[in-house]
Amino acid sequence: MKINQQHKELAQWAMDFALKNGCQACRISIHLGTESNFDYRNLMLEKLQQASESSMNIELFVDGRYGSFSTNRIQKKEVEKFIKEGIVATRYLEPDECRVLPDISLCFSGVREPDLNLYDNQITEIHPDEKLQIALENAKEIYQTDDRIISVNARYSDGDSKSYIIQSNGFEGERFSTSFSLSAGVSMKSESDSRPAANWWDSALFFNELKKTGYGKAAYERCTKKLGQQKIKSGTYTMIVDYLNSSRLLNPLLSALYGSALQQKNSFFLDKIGETVGSSKFTLIDDPHLPKTPGARYFDYEGVATKKRTIFDKGILRTYFIDAYYSKKMDVPQTISGPSTLILQTGDKDLSQLILPQKRAILVTGFNGGNQNSSTGDFSYGIEGFLIENGVATQSISEMNITGNLIELWKNLVETGNDPRLSSSYRVPSLVFAGVNFSGM
Repeated sequence: MKINQQHKELAQWAMDFALKNGCQACRISIHLGTESNFDYRNLMLEKLQQASESSMNIELFVDGRYGSFSTNRIQKKEVEKFIKEGIVATRYLEPDECRVLPDISLCFSGVREPDLNLYDNQITEIHPDEKLQIALENAKEIYQTDDRIISVNARYSDGDSKSYIIQSNGFEGERFSTSFSLSAGVSMKSESDSRPAANWWDSALFFNELKKTGYGKAAYERCTKKLGQQKIKSGTYTMIVDYLNSSRLLNPLLSALYGSALQQKNSFFLDKIGETVGSSKFTLIDDPHLPKTPGARYFDYEGVATKKRTIFDKGILRTYFIDAYYSKKMDVPQTISGPSTLILQTGDKDLSQLILPQKRAILVTGFNGGNQNSSTGDFSYGIEGFLIENGVATQSISEMNITGNLIELWKNLVETGNDPRLSSSYRVPSLVFAGVNFSGM
């Protein structure tokens, strides 16, 4: 399950070698991983892929300069040559005094903590025939069950990841995890020229916790609901975003919190710590130490210790994602390089209960492209979904856009559901926003 002792000794040797040959500091990372994918289309095995990976990443801090190099040739003789050439190459770069390792006081101490339980030892025992059969059975669920079906696909995937990091500031850490996923998709003919398609998917850290059936049927049901899609009249509507797509609206907010965006003044959250940028319903917490949870970890890529932190507190912005480089570049305290497991505060209603009281609203069940201005927060996204009238979906819609400003949108968050997807590192439930501009006919 863990990185073996040979790899650790090689990483330690590589760090010592780099320091003896001109580096003032360095970080060595070793990554090992496996991945397998089994794809069916219309009951025919279309793709079978199995791969393994081993690589070493070497970050060198030389005379005020910084270079990052990676190789999959991780034998001592090859690494020795690689480091020597890396040091020479780094000296050609421009100096950058902000490139430093983090203060060791911020790093994970290595004190024994409870196992986060992210690795399934069973991954090496699952026979390929079983993986193939799982994918095939989900395709069989709907293949040739409806004359309107054009094609059916199903995929089973699994993999594991193991990494070991050692730094010259004294930090040493290792982590490992597994993942298992299953998906199915279908495309169908409609009365118009459109060819609606839909899919269903899920994932788990442990094989026995992955649901193995029902994906084909779920994809088919979602696709049939798309038949007859059309535009409706432009206007201002209440918008409900289902739990499968709600994180799409969270992503641009997170991007605006990184030191890279802030330092370049390319963030609509610049200088907004302590300000209200969302509604009182908007509380987002990063909780990295939940066992058996995607995204859980004790340290980030720099070795900095993770901790539970509030990002948005009832609409008030509380923190940025600042790593060692941007901490020094902007002369601000270091926080963490990025989020781990995000949890958006939930309400007490599921999606159907959020829809029921709506006299006229639009349920968004998919985003189709679009863009946002990272400096202002202005956005335009293509959407598909359903017109809701008196609590009932009356028309499938597509080829419509929503436009506005992200800060104003989140200030208009009026309700959150109780239905986040627990298999995701972004636990974001269905969301209800008031007064959203939709353009259609």
